[in-house]
Amino acid sequence: MHPIPDQTGRTVVVTGTTSGLGLALSTALARAGARVLMTARDVTRGRAAVRGAGGELVLLDLADLGSVRAAAAEIRERTGDRVDVLVNNAGVAMGPRADTADGFELQIGTNHLGPAALTWLLMPALRAAGDPERPSRVVTTSSLGHRTGRLDPDDLGWRRRRWSPNAAYGASKLANLLFAAELDRRLRLSGDPVLSVAAHPGMTESSLLANSFRRGATLQARLFAPWERWLTSPVSEGVGPQLAAATGPVHGGDYLGPTGLGEARGPAGPARRSAAAQDPVLAGRLWQVTAAATGITPDPGRRLGA
Repeated sequence: MHPIPDQTGRTVVVTGTTSGLGLALSTALARAGARVLMTARDVTRGRAAVRGAGGELVLLDLADLGSVRAAAAEIRERTGDRVDVLVNNAGVAMGPRADTADGFELQIGTNHLGPAALTWLLMPALRAAGDPERPSRVVTTSSLGHRTGRLDPDDLGWRRRRWSPNAAYGASKLANLLFAAELDRRLRLSGDPVLSVAAHPGMTESSLLANSFRRGATLQARLFAPWERWLTSPVSEGVGPQLAAATGPVHGGDYLGPTGLGEARGPAGPARRSAAAQDPVLAGRLWQVTAAATGITPDPGRRLGA
C-alpha cells in the first residue's frame, strides 16, 4: 500500500465506503490520523464499515440529488465548514439499464452528476480549509474504461443513442476526467487554495461487480466475473493511486494510476489520458450541461462569469 504521511488534523470525505477501494482508503486515512467522513447509501452496511475503519457515517445516495444536497449540508455543518480532502470514489458499472431518482441514466448520474454536484456544494468548505502552502484537494476517480468512452453532452441520458452498459460506463469515466480538468482550470483562474487531481486503480478487484450482481448483472459482467481474481490486483494495491492523489505530492491537474504494463497494476505514478479526455472544449461544455442538469451553481464559476 502507498505510504501515507501523517494526516492528523485533516478532515477527509470519502464516498462509496462500504467495501472495496472506498473502505480500504478510509481505513488507511483514519489510521494515519485523519478524521474520515465515510458516505454510504445503506445505513446497516455503513455502520459496519465505519466501525471497522474508524470513521464517521454520512448517508449519501449519489443517484439522488436531494440526498446529495442533504449530505453536503450535513458535512459542512459537522466539519465546521472545513474539508481538507474530498475523494469522489463511489461508482456503479455493468448493471442493467436504469435511471436515477432524478431521471438520469444511472451510470452518468451516479459516476458523474452526483459527484460533480457534491464537489460544488462542498467547495466553500474545501476553500476554507486550504491555504497556499497546503491546498485542500478534490480527488476524482476515473478508470481505464475512460479510453473507450464517447461523450455527447447533449445526450447524457442516452435517449437518442443506442445504450450499452460498457459504452455508458466509459462515457461516465471520461466525464470524470473532463470534470477534473475543467475544475482544475477554473481553480487556477480563481486562485482558490484547492487542487483538482484524478486517479484510477487499474485492474483492481473491487465491489463494482458484486454491486452489479445485486442489481441484476449484464452478460458482460457475468462473463468477466470468473476471471476477475486472476486478472486484477488486490484492493490493498489498487488503492495506491487514490492514496497518492489524496496525500502525496501532487499538482493541480495531475492524473495518477498504476505504472505497470498497461496501467493495470503496479506503483502509483502518472497515468495516460485519452485524446477526448484532453479536449478543453468538451470539458467546458460538460461543465455547463452538468450545471443545467443538476440545478447547482458551479463553484468556482460565478466570480469568473461562468
